[in-house]
Amino acid sequence: MNPFPVVVGVTALILLVAGCKPATTGAGPAAGGRPGGNMAVQVIAIPVLERPVVESVPLVGSIAANEAIEVRSETDGLIASMPFEEGQRVAKGDLLVALDESKLAAAVQEAEANQQLAEANFARARQLVADKLISQQEYDQTAALFTVNQATVELRRRLLRDTRIHAPFAGNVGTRLVSPGQVISRSTLITSLVDLDTVKVEMNVPERYLNQIQPGQDIRFRVDAYPDDSFSGKVFFVAPQLDPATRTALVKALVSNPDAKLRAGMFAQLDLSIRLREKALVIPEAALISDGQRLSVFVVSPQTNAVLRPVQVGIRLAGRAEITSGLTNGDVVIVEGLQKLFPNAPVRLAPAPAAAPYLD
Repeated sequence: MNPFPVVVGVTALILLVAGCKPATTGAGPAAGGRPGGNMAVQVIAIPVLERPVVESVPLVGSIAANEAIEVRSETDGLIASMPFEEGQRVAKGDLLVALDESKLAAAVQEAEANQQLAEANFARARQLVADKLISQQEYDQTAALFTVNQATVELRRRLLRDTRIHAPFAGNVGTRLVSPGQVISRSTLITSLVDLDTVKVEMNVPERYLNQIQPGQDIRFRVDAYPDDSFSGKVFFVAPQLDPATRTALVKALVSNPDAKLRAGMFAQLDLSIRLREKALVIPEAALISDGQRLSVFVVSPQTNAVLRPVQVGIRLAGRAEITSGLTNGDVVIVEGLQKLFPNAPVRLAPAPAAAPYLD
């Protein structure tokens, strides 16, 4: 019997069994069921920064003049002169309007003459009543007439002074609404006077922030007319009661305005600082990982592994976030290379220059 077929059959069976065994090369899954074996992932990481953080509330305010009045006359009359130009800067006490005073000046002279006569009669009556040559009633009538004439003189002098309208404070005069030669009454609007050396910013602050606002507090704001400029002021007034409709309180701040850039009626876009933390922990927003319910970051452990750690976020800043819990000063968080990481993955830190943009 020929043994050759048996040998061939056994050899074929051995090869078939060997072909059914799984491969045992290095291409298999890594420890822990993660692909990639123990190969370290290069990442960019920076230490947690300790910086001051200011919490602010965005508000829209309105700018008002420090002082503003409508200039009207206290008496009827004919305008004799208006010695100012529209928009002109005037000092306190400068003459703005002069009315024709001829009639009132004559009335003052008449009143003064009557007062002099009444004074002379009163002096004679005082002597006569002392000598009992006139009755007490006649004396009282003379005294009363003297008093009435005194009051008339004061009234006529006051009316004469009212023909001159002076600036009650320094400021800028508005447009002229009347002209010399025009007859005006006490209700006629002549012009306006506005003090813009200092302006007020008025804003309505929600109730929940009132405990954070105190007189003397700083504010910063911008206006559309000067988008590249920032203005600052100090709170000087907090309303003692809230608006029942909006549950807000009126807050006012004084702002120096030496260049007169700010005008009454402008809108102010404010960031009202309500809380300051001198030593807050801050990380780049790029380090945050969200799973829809919570936020986490990868921290580099002393063994250079990526440790996933849940965190609580406070204030969001420009490209940064305040961490209120979950990290401590000195922790190193990963900001780039997160896509390839998994918990406890080995990592390799990129050179220091790569992290420089995140440290500014």
